[in-house]
Amino acid sequence: MEVTKHFFEGVEKLLEIWFADTDYNKSRDLRKVPRCVWETLLQAVKCEIISFARNHTVDAYVLSESSMFISKRRWILKTCGTTTPLSCLKPLLNVAKQMGFTEVSDVFYSRKNFSRPELQLFPHRGFCEEVAFLDSVFENGRSYCLGSINQECWYLYTLSHPERGGRMQTKEPALPKLESCSEPDQTIEVLMQNLDPKIMNIFTKQYSDDAKEATVNSKIHQILPGMEIDDFLFDPCGYSMNGINERGEYMTIHITPEHQFSYVSFESNVALNNYADLINRVIKTFLPSKFIITIFANKSSEGYATMRELEVTDMFQWQRTDMQCCNFPSYNLLFAQYVINNCSLSCPDSDEQIDGAH
Repeated sequence: MEVTKHFFEGVEKLLEIWFADTDYNKSRDLRKVPRCVWETLLQAVKCEIISFARNHTVDAYVLSESSMFISKRRWILKTCGTTTPLSCLKPLLNVAKQMGFTEVSDVFYSRKNFSRPELQLFPHRGFCEEVAFLDSVFENGRSYCLGSINQECWYLYTLSHPERGGRMQTKEPALPKLESCSEPDQTIEVLMQNLDPKIMNIFTKQYSDDAKEATVNSKIHQILPGMEIDDFLFDPCGYSMNGINERGEYMTIHITPEHQFSYVSFESNVALNNYADLINRVIKTFLPSKFIITIFANKSSEGYATMRELEVTDMFQWQRTDMQCCNFPSYNLLFAQYVINNCSLSCPDSDEQIDGAH
């Protein structure tokens, strides 16, 4: 009998929901949901809460597989491995309804292509299956694939109702031009593969006694200074951290350090007028052989200028292999791929092989 080699899927599934608050009822707040309710909801995802931090704007949970962030009307779940985050979508909508949120303004579901898609569980066995599941819950959602479907790619499902006050919430209901009065909003994600083995060793119990030691030795705490960090080092290896600040900004990093399938993700909604320095700090911290950058921003965001700059020039010392830009009703999206030392981008286990079976 063939012995199955150890493998862990570091690629995460990212689900973000914004709930409408069109009547400006200040008493409604997802952070009022009891922790026991979230624990029950996460059972459907096949993960559990490990640690918790909060301030006056955001609750941040470190999970057994990645993270969950909750603010007044925004809910973010990011999970790796063979978790099933879409399975908790309908229970989530019921929880939100009980809190008074009866309408959804924005939905974002995204992920990179899996390294081993055949190991995933329903409804995540392929992007077509995920889209069908999301379409069974929402009307008029749109699905996209950026990058090359036979190599490295990134999937997105999105639904936006800016008139409901989502990512482009207006300060007064009567204002007619949503775009001109939108609240600044942005998200940057850096997805890295084939990382430096010496750096990855830091995130093992063999080299670090605990998460704090791993955070300091890797200099993760210097990527975005001022964040209150909640971190966890898994046994025998693996690392997760959340960072939050008083402005309601967050950062999260998840690390799968095994050499054969090393993977690191960085995500933040920090508002900067140029993300070049941040991207450089992230890449120099982990030294990947290849990585993907995605940036969401509306035109009121400071980060919008960086999107334009990345679009017209290659400001990094790495080789850019792909770049795509999309305009959506509530925001713009930039997707870019980079490699170092002409690293191959081939990916034989494409999701498309699984999707084609449906």
